[in-house]
Amino acid sequence: MIEISMSPATTTLMVAGDLDLAEREQFPEVAARVTGLRRQLLVIDMCGVTFMDSTGAAFLISLADSSRKRGGATVLRGCHERDLFVLEVCGALGMFRIDTEHACPPVIAAGA
Repeated sequence: MIEISMSPATTTLMVAGDLDLAEREQFPEVAARVTGLRRQLLVIDMCGVTFMDSTGAAFLISLADSSRKRGGATVLRGCHERDLFVLEVCGALGMFRIDTEHACPPVIAAGA
């Protein structure tokens, strides 16, 4: 699931669940909405991501590339090391600013 929120200068994507081939149908619509908002800063909150494959990485790369072409920047926050590794293997880690200070909220297990 991907939720979009915005402020005057920033678009924030909250990503939850898997970011992979099975979720690819929503990527074009989300990308079009984000591009249409024309904010300088795109923040992608990855705290809720449980899995990302190369399809998910390609989606993030396309968002970062679109933002860069408009003179903006893309920040990843709450990104797990495994997701950073996927982006690194794709040769795209340098396209993103990494928010190393963001602390994801704790996950509370169901029934706890």
